[in-house]
Amino acid sequence: MPLSDEQLASRIVLRAVLPVIKVMLEDDPAVKKAFEGISGTVQFRAEDSDGPAGACLVFENGTLTVEQGIREEADLLFAFPSLKAMNDMFRGKPVLPAIGPLLRGAFRNFGLLVKTFKVLLGMKLLMPTARPKTPEKAYLKVKMTLYMVSTALSQLNKAGDPDMHAWTSKQPERIYQWSVDGTDIACYLKMKAGNTKAGRGMYERRKPFVHMQFSSVDAALPVLASSIDTVSAISQGLVVNDGSPEYGGRIGDFMMKISKLLS
Repeated sequence: MPLSDEQLASRIVLRAVLPVIKVMLEDDPAVKKAFEGISGTVQFRAEDSDGPAGACLVFENGTLTVEQGIREEADLLFAFPSLKAMNDMFRGKPVLPAIGPLLRGAFRNFGLLVKTFKVLLGMKLLMPTARPKTPEKAYLKVKMTLYMVSTALSQLNKAGDPDMHAWTSKQPERIYQWSVDGTDIACYLKMKAGNTKAGRGMYERRKPFVHMQFSSVDAALPVLASSIDTVSAISQGLVVNDGSPEYGGRIGDFMMKISKLLS
């Protein structure tokens, strides 16, 4: 049976959104400093008809790994009564009062709680309506968004989304690449016979089948916020679509689907 929209959204939240916290820890000096030397675990758990879903942030001396699944013990537990409640928090909706009674470990680990909320507030940069006020925040938004989107596309396929899986199943080995000129921002999605894998950096083993190359961070912002369509962005020189325009447009359609799931 196909997953519901909330199940798809929760998979993307747990496997594509939470991992980009690593970008904040690496590239945002304030966040990096806040987590210097910090060790602790933060579990996100949501109830569902198929059983609980969740992932755990594991900090070890300021380094983050994201473990999928439910830990028996965690320093902090965000327990949500439903997938929708968890998804809504990451959509930027005011659900914190509802999870207040289910936030466990807050008093014992108040310092970790404060730092976690700082990170969660920082994640609002991913929202299409977020308008970065500095070049540093603009860079962070573009990097986090592209990393999240490339991983989310792979997760959409792995979750068995009918349209995405039907499309990837017909493709030989192909690379879909994104990059931003003048920066280290680059990621890709590898497809082959129905399988997908997201990666960071420039794919070196073969020429990308489609390469969406943004001319700058500022050029990427309106495209990723969906305030301008890809065709207009290309005509204005904001992005170069090097490769098949048909397949580039199709990947854009799936990017829009992810945006709708998370909005």
